[in-house]
Amino acid sequence: MPRFALTIEYDGAPYVGWQRQANGVSVQQRLEEAVAAINGGLRAVVHGAGRTDAGVHALGQIAHIDLARDWRVDRLRDAINAHLKPNPIAVLAARAVSEDFEARFSAIRRHYLYVIDNRRAPLALNLGRAWHVKRPLDAQAMHEAAQSLVGRHDFTTFRASECQANSPMRTLERLDVRREGERIEIAVSARSFLHNQVRSMAGSLEHVGSGKWRVEDLALALLAKDRARCGQVAPPHGLYLVAVDY
Repeated sequence: MPRFALTIEYDGAPYVGWQRQANGVSVQQRLEEAVAAINGGLRAVVHGAGRTDAGVHALGQIAHIDLARDWRVDRLRDAINAHLKPNPIAVLAARAVSEDFEARFSAIRRHYLYVIDNRRAPLALNLGRAWHVKRPLDAQAMHEAAQSLVGRHDFTTFRASECQANSPMRTLERLDVRREGERIEIAVSARSFLHNQVRSMAGSLEHVGSGKWRVEDLALALLAKDRARCGQVAPPHGLYLVAVDY
């Protein structure tokens, strides 16, 4: 059975997350329904690189599927997209891959972006696509504080209580904060993340930016290895899975 990798974009707002769940419709479910329609009615599991939570978006999620027959990749992309309508999910590209390619386990790096709209006025165009923070934020202080999290650390403070990972140890390769006008972007890269890690870090960085925390308080929270020391968990609608490296 030929295997294909898909690059996928989606608005996470209508879904319970990437993974199939009993409590609602997931991105994975909608993709598998579209794939079954072009695969002779046979179900093909769509394996994603990142199990994004409810409300989290993707610009470059990667998934792999095994199909009953070979396809020209542009026709495969278009056929799946035709059956995804009107869902806010789009296959941007498809490519043939070897049978040992695994979207999740072959990944060497994942890139996420957290977006904050830092303005007094309500959001219109970006409603549901950014965290609206009205109070002024110091992005430079946020960036300075963020550097204390780069490297290999025990991220217990920034790990959801229900996280099922075997270890809280993770290596952040990048955590940058920058401002462009009223938009603040938090860019983070690592091989893997703990459950709610990026949103927990973003929420704590907001505390630094607003002056509630000093720059050094973020490093102290990390060293505490205590979930109670996490500032807050930023809302899911500001988070994007941007790309996955192999």
